[in-house]
Amino acid sequence: MAPSSQQVIDEIRRIARQELELERPVDAGDELIRDLQLDSLGLTILAVGLEDRFRVKLTEDDSARVSTVADLANLVARRAAEEKA
Repeated sequence: MAPSSQQVIDEIRRIARQELELERPVDAGDELIRDLQLDSLGLTILAVGLEDRFRVKLTEDDSARVSTVADLANLVARRAAEEKA
């Protein structure tokens, strides 16, 4: 079964806390670069973590369309649903 956007957000929070050592709470409306202050390495760690957890492939083009935590969660949930179909 494909994950919900909320499940993906929960995983983003886990990765941010455990792997990126982010100490602030992560909200769905947070912008990845401005609010969470993720650099290219941080974004890569986040993307790889989500790819591994949900068995999806994210592309360079995807990064241009994603700016918030919710955008990323919706993309991953949608991609996971497509891969299961």
